[in-house]
This record gives sequence, C-alpha cells and structure tokens, in this order.
Amino acid sequence: MPEFFQSRAGRQCLLVMAWGLTLWLVGAILELDNWLVAFVGAYENYGADKLVLALGIGGAMSFVYSILRIVDLRKEMELRASAQAKADWTATHDHLTKLPNRYAFERKVLPRRTKTDVEDDEWEQNVTIFSVDLDGFKKVNDLVGHNGGDALLIEVAKRICAIGNADCVYRFGGDEFVVVALGLSPRHEERFARLLIQAVTRPIHINGFAVEVGASVGYDRWEQGREPLEDAAHRADLAMYEAKSRGPNHHMAFEASMQDKVAKRATLESKLRVAIQTKAIRPFYQPLIDLKSGKVCGFEALARWTDEEGVAIPPPVFIGIAEETGMITELFEDLLAQACRDALAWDDHVTLSFNISPVQMEDKLLAPRIFKVLSANGLPPRRLEIEITENALIQDPAVAAIILDELHDAGVQIALDDFGTGYSSLAQLARYRFDKIKIDKSFIATYRDDERQEKIIRAMLGLGRSLNIQTTAEGIEEHRQLGHLLQLGCDVGQGYLFGKAMPAEATRSFVLDGDEAFASG
Repeated sequence: MPEFFQSRAGRQCLLVMAWGLTLWLVGAILELDNWLVAFVGAYENYGADKLVLALGIGGAMSFVYSILRIVDLRKEMELRASAQAKADWTATHDHLTKLPNRYAFERKVLPRRTKTDVEDDEWEQNVTIFSVDLDGFKKVNDLVGHNGGDALLIEVAKRICAIGNADCVYRFGGDEFVVVALGLSPRHEERFARLLIQAVTRPIHINGFAVEVGASVGYDRWEQGREPLEDAAHRADLAMYEAKSRGPNHHMAFEASMQDKVAKRATLESKLRVAIQTKAIRPFYQPLIDLKSGKVCGFEALARWTDEEGVAIPPPVFIGIAEETGMITELFEDLLAQACRDALAWDDHVTLSFNISPVQMEDKLLAPRIFKVLSANGLPPRRLEIEITENALIQDPAVAAIILDELHDAGVQIALDDFGTGYSSLAQLARYRFDKIKIDKSFIATYRDDERQEKIIRAMLGLGRSLNIQTTAEGIEEHRQLGHLLQLGCDVGQGYLFGKAMPAEATRSFVLDGDEAFASG
C-alpha cells in the first residue's frame, strides 16, 4: 500500500479523499448549526439562548487567548534564539579584538562545491593557513602597560584584517593570529607572508610612544577533503616556530623536516625530565687563571649531559629546552647544589663561577633560591660568582636590579659575561654593580688579525681598570694571545690553553698542580 500512494494514481486518490473529508466536515458544521438553532428555539424559555451565547463568548475568548499565547511563545523563542546567538558569538570570538577565536576555527567547515552551487567555487581553489606570532610583545607591554598592550593587539588585528578577509582572521590567544587565505600560488603565499610582516612591524603610536613589534610567520596549504583544517594550522604553527628560531621578522613555509624536528625535540624533552630527576646532568669545571700569579683562582661550572645511549647532548640544546618548558629552575638548583659541594674541596680562595640564564633573571625569587642552596651545602656567598649576560638584563631591568642588589649585599660576586656582544654594554656598567667583566672569546680569536679588534680589547681593559673591575679574557688558546693579554694587563684568563672543562674529581689535583700546569702550558 505505501508504494501505491507514492504513485501518481495514489496521490490523486489521496487528493479525492481529502476533498471528501473537507466536504464532510463542512456538512457536519452546517448540521451542528441547524441543531443549535433548533435547540435554542425549543428551550428558549429555559435560557438556552444565553447558554449558547456564553459558550460562544467563551470559545471566542479561548481563541483570542490561544492567539496571544502563540504570540508570546513566538517572542520568547525569538528572545531565546537571540540569547543563544549572543552566547555563541561570545564563545567563538575574542572579546578584545572581536575576531573569531580558536574555538570558531575548530568549528569552521569549508563547504565543498556542487554542480548547482556556484558561490562555493572559491573553496575549490588553494586554501593556505598562515600562523602569525608577534615578537617582542612583552617588552612593549611592559613599556606602555596592559592597556597599551591591548591597544597594540587591536591595531595589529585591524592591520591583518586589512590584508586578509576579516572573516578569515582568527586570534588564537595571546599574541598569535591565524589567517585563512584563498587562491594563492606558492609565489603569492610568500608575498602574502611578507605583507603580513610589513603590516605588523610598522610603528604604532600608543600613549605618546611609537612602539614596534616584530612578527614571525609560518604557513602551509590545506589538503582539502583529505584532512581536518586543524592539521594544516598545526603545520603552519610548526613553520612559524621554525621562523621564530631564525630571529624576528622571518617567514617560512612548512617542510617535512620540521615535523621530524618537533618529534625529536619531544623525545629529548622527555629524556631531559628523566635526566633532571635522576641527576644525570652534572657540572664540569673549566679553570680560571690569575694571569698575574699564574695560579688557579676559580672554576666556571659548565653543565654536561650524556644520555643513556652515550650521546653527548650540547648544553645550548638541553638548556634551551629547559628554559622553554619551565624545567630550568629545577635544573639550576640541582647543578648549583652539586657545584657547591664540589667547591668545598677546593682551597678557600678558589671561587665557583656559575651562569644564570636570561629566563631566570625574570624570577623575583632567584636570589632567595641561591641563598637557600648555599646555606644547605655550606658554601660561603663570597666564594660564589654569578655570571650574567647583557641580554639577560634587558628582559626586565627593574627585577634584574633588585636581584643583583640582593646578591651583592649578601657578598656574592657578579660578572658581566660576553661583554661587548649584547645590548648597551656601557649602559649596563653604569646601571648595575659588577665585580668582573668577561671579554667575549670572539674578540680574543680575531684581535691579532684585526687592528680594530685589538683597539677594542685595549679599551675594554682600560675601562675595567678605570672602574676598578676585574677583567677576564675568554677563549685563550694560543701562547701569543696569552703573552699579548699579559702585556695589556688582563687580570684573569680562561681557555683551552689552560684546560678544558673537567669533572669534579680532576679539579683538586689541577689546583694543587696549578703552578706546574701553567708553567708547562
């Protein structure tokens, strides 16, 4: 039977039945009307007419009430739909820039073209995802305050929207934006990335300040129909971080090697966590030689890690991971504790030199952490020398000043490491108190072949003498370098000529044989 009603004859039969039912209802209503007229005529003396009138009025009022109720329900549904739409907009948009957020991006469905749908043609073209991350935003935020930082983000969002379609620009949180671009060839993808960088890096005037931020851009093409849109965004993110590692204002397209690099880094990060827990990373010590007496005056602690396969992991690699993942504090305290215990075996005049990373200089509790380790291991503060690079001081100058003052007041010595290679060296010497400056090895390696470099070294040594600050020359590898530095009046020497970094058990004999080692070297 259901198949019959789906046929043309069946539909015609249903139509006839519907008309028949309608005529029957009309007849029934007329018959009911006749019956009511007869009923009222027969029982008029008993008030039947009033009863029928009351029923009619009641029915009319019920009908009016139903209509009003339907209107109220419709308004309530519209208000509820409006509230739902507002809540959905709030959930899918950034409250500051009003751009769609990560949740909106995850919900985004790019339509596919059908034969009858012409408007969707654009999605059949190339779809490229660009990941944009601001460089130096924190410094600007510190300079102009959080309100100024918000104003900067709003302006950056406007500039990015001016290049890409506003509906295809997303803020993923913090200072990261994502742009979905359509129909770009590989050559135009690169040009689009450069335009994004140029737009973001133009000066922005906030509260009377002309501030600038950099931008790192990574991008990759979406394999439409074969993967979720988020996969392409993830690859663009990897390319962006690779570009960021090259310095500010770089752009890069995704390459498969970046995925391999991330996988290796994740494996190394996991190994690093275990190594820190098992104390597999140990300090080695490179001697510092008093060039006037020829004796050992200290050791610089250098972190060394050989994994379970016997592979030596370079310090810049694992220390960089520790800084990025927040493991640097635990690693620092563990290495400092080991070094303090090792230093107790040295003569009382031999100091322990220990490096502080730029990330740690943003930790307001750094000085108390150092004091706690010194106290727990019994090393006097005067025997500890903290080395700080110039780059570490510019992260948060106010916090850096407080930390250095606390360390100085406790008797800890402060050395300015890699002097001459960072930012505003002379300004750092004027602002902070230092006990020693370390001339970077790049100057020592080239000064014999470059007259300008030699003059710079002379100026550095003269500056140290005038400020009553000791100078240490790093990277001394040749006797002629040593002889020249002795003539110029350098105070302390460090380099392979005196000795490479050695384990703790070798330092005691090195100190005892210091005179012979220096003479034979």
